[in-house]
Amino acid sequence: MADKYHCSLKTIQRRLDKVSVEYQIKRPNTANIIIDTTYFSRKFGLMVFMDNTTRTVLYYAVVGHETNSAYQQGVNHLVSLGVDIQSITCDGRRGLRTVFIKTPCQICQFHQIQIVTRYLTRRPKNIASIELRQLALTLTQLDKTDFIERLDHWYLTHEDYLNERSANEDNSRTWYTHKRLRSAYRSLRTNSDWLFTYQEYKHLDIPNTTNSLEGLFSELKRQLHSHHGLSEYRKLRFIKDFLLSKSLK
Repeated sequence: MADKYHCSLKTIQRRLDKVSVEYQIKRPNTANIIIDTTYFSRKFGLMVFMDNTTRTVLYYAVVGHETNSAYQQGVNHLVSLGVDIQSITCDGRRGLRTVFIKTPCQICQFHQIQIVTRYLTRRPKNIASIELRQLALTLTQLDKTDFIERLDHWYLTHEDYLNERSANEDNSRTWYTHKRLRSAYRSLRTNSDWLFTYQEYKHLDIPNTTNSLEGLFSELKRQLHSHHGLSEYRKLRFIKDFLLSKSLK
């Protein structure tokens, strides 16, 4: 463009910076929203609220840190616009599910598997860890009753191993030997009430994962990478236009 119009590259950039595109977003009356945050740097995150049915980005915010209060603000904003939020699918962020006690909340089953894998690794060594990870991998294939029964059976089988304690030389201090295994089990036990919400409200067609939003994040980062070196201002404009243009589809 600079060559075609016989001006400098910076002149083209300045003129493009002044261009303002108005988007008319038609938000649905009811929505099953998926919420998550992706990061571009340690203190540069993008929080997105997307309707699962229409794949419309209903709301987004640039955040320094992912917080439950920021998610609550986003939900409150959508409600103020007249959107009836039928359900919320989110990751397993601690405390987030308790923020939305009046709305059916589904914890992403894929995130839950990731949490267990983070504690146990992909190739755990002991039998208890191997069996617990195998159980976690079947999350998408089971209903709540079957999963709880199998988790109970795992616990009864490995209870003694799970409760083993280690001590220092003079036995003045003890601790659980298998802390990471306990954390993985506690995560599955604590989240079990929110891992199968989509089955309890079948008429709402609630997504059981945040995968569709993760796909949006991946596409955004691929396109943004092609424009490496953008200033923060232009990067924010790119993100805004990308999200809003997706909302027009």
